[in-house]
Amino acid sequence: MTARMDQIKTRATRTIISVDAMGGDQGPAAVVAGIVHSARKNPEIGFIVHGPRDELERLLAKRRGLEGRCEIRHAPDVVTMNDKPSSVVRHGRDTSMWSALESVRNGEATVCVSCGNTGALMLMSVLRLRKLPGIYRPAIAVMWPSQNPQEHNIMLDGGADIRADAKDLMQYALMGASYARNGFGLARPRIGLLNVGTEEHKGRAELREAYDLIAANARSADFEFVGFVEGRDLPGTVCDVIVTDGFTGNVALKTGEGTAKLAGDLLREAFAYSLLSRLASLMALTSLRRMKKRIDPRRANGGVFLGLNGTVVKSHGSADEMGVSAAIKLAFELAQSNFTERLAARVASAALLEDGESAENTPDKESE
Repeated sequence: MTARMDQIKTRATRTIISVDAMGGDQGPAAVVAGIVHSARKNPEIGFIVHGPRDELERLLAKRRGLEGRCEIRHAPDVVTMNDKPSSVVRHGRDTSMWSALESVRNGEATVCVSCGNTGALMLMSVLRLRKLPGIYRPAIAVMWPSQNPQEHNIMLDGGADIRADAKDLMQYALMGASYARNGFGLARPRIGLLNVGTEEHKGRAELREAYDLIAANARSADFEFVGFVEGRDLPGTVCDVIVTDGFTGNVALKTGEGTAKLAGDLLREAFAYSLLSRLASLMALTSLRRMKKRIDPRRANGGVFLGLNGTVVKSHGSADEMGVSAAIKLAFELAQSNFTERLAARVASAALLEDGESAENTPDKESE
């Protein structure tokens, strides 16, 4: 009887992650493998897995270690990478993506993880979970390998919306600072605004306006604003959070991924050039493995949708078992830190401050 009560108590205290098993490039088998990998590493996670029941039952039956920790929610349809977000929203109620978000919306799960279509996931997340009060545009925050002590910088927006005016960029700074506090434990994150140069007079008008807004809010929001930064600072030590619009951020992200792949391919080609170079690669094997682990994008997999009434982690579409597991780990850490509630409080306090300043600057008609 005691053992049974302990088992029930353990289930009740687990953090439940809602996982969209469909939509990734490698299919549901890679997602299920990532779930199993996460379950073995962390006994505090439970899962609600969404997709065609027959297919998921077949995949899960081959795996051990998920007894009592994984619930299947039948969702017969799949959002493909080629589907238009507007069409998915109109006709996607039976998809695994919709079902996964509904579990968060209904309070059954704390975080949603999906490898699916980014545009569809963002639009559906906004419609089902709604934006936090005071948020103009949600953003995708992505982790960028860096030389900082936390080993990663945060960049946002990574592609949620190609547009961003000065107020949007200021809110990105607030949300990025909150993410850095909860995700990396940085008490006073350093924020940089991405531009074509570090001089204050450079860049588009909205960037110069955003510079003034972010600087004005830095003290009250308890972060350090380092000013304009350049593309070379993305992996550097100048700041912890890089703020930019979704178009620029997505181009930078894909450029970084391509450059990392090119560097890896060239390195393998160089070490395979001759017998002497092969011997040198064996001597440097430990160092090469350490470097590969440090820059492996699978270990930093997961873009976080910021500004919603619920946490959504977007895994890379091509993620394998390790990548899915990394996204689930990120989801668990955010859930444990009560990230959404803290972000909502941070945004609300900034909105109250803005209203208070506006009231102070408005002449009192009774005193005139």
